[in-house]
Amino acid sequence: MTRVKSLVTPGYELPLLLFGGFRTLIDRLHEELARQGHADARPAHGFALQAIGPQGSTASELGRRLGVSKQAAGKTVDRLVRLGYVERAASAADARAKVVRLTPRGLDLLHRSSAIFDELRSEWVRTLGADQVAAVEAALRTVVPPGPRVDAVGWFTAE
Repeated sequence: MTRVKSLVTPGYELPLLLFGGFRTLIDRLHEELARQGHADARPAHGFALQAIGPQGSTASELGRRLGVSKQAAGKTVDRLVRLGYVERAASAADARAKVVRLTPRGLDLLHRSSAIFDELRSEWVRTLGADQVAAVEAALRTVVPPGPRVDAVGWFTAE
């Protein structure tokens, strides 16, 4: 009796391929950001700037959104302030609270990132075809819960 080799891909390959695709896009993004004047930007900065958002955020809120402690969020904010991507300002709602807001440089980074991601997606379309890229995106929308999740930092803690 002849055995037919299984065509089933091992389950562990899927997360590795998804992560590899993510990593490829992020690495290419940061290569291009460096060429466009943001050589100091790191992937964690993008997550933090997205979590801060257009309305701003307190360090506590930022920590919750990123899945890190208030102290870790504060260190991230300190770094982003030094790099000129955010600023601290008094809260209009609570004079005791400080709100972290995006600066024009931070907004520039986000706008450039968006344009670069559009170009990277276009490269995937040229390589794979529009239908295949659309199918991958549709499939991921089916299995990935809605809403942005930027708390990836929490995956790497030993708690």
